[in-house]
Amino acid sequence: QVQLVESGGGLVQAGGSLRLSCAASVRVFSRYAMGWFRQAPGKGRDFVAAISRSGEGTDYGNSVKGRFTISRDNAKNTVYLQMNSLKPEDTAVYYCAADVRGLGAEKNPTEYDYWGQGTQVTVSS
Repeated sequence: QVQLVESGGGLVQAGGSLRLSCAASVRVFSRYAMGWFRQAPGKGRDFVAAISRSGEGTDYGNSVKGRFTISRDNAKNTVYLQMNSLKPEDTAVYYCAADVRGLGAEKNPTEYDYWGQGTQVTVSS
């Protein structure tokens, strides 16, 4: 069983930054492609960013390109999401997810096998 635990969420003013972390309880973290998704109240779950098993491949949602950066440390079983220039519309619960079959950075949430509980990010104007 894979467990994913997100941390680093909180309240920040517009223009500020936050760094989310997702720690995975797995034996070989490098076997999993990883992704970040978010869900705002009353909306669906949107793709934010994804990273391949090796970390060499990344992809981003259009609304966060140039502001967010996904990275991973396979030695620490952790994936990160650096969020800069935050906007009120970035307010959401952020989830990390693990894809056991994929090799690349996957945008489709249905391709992911395991999900964390989420961490709240609130950006005030």
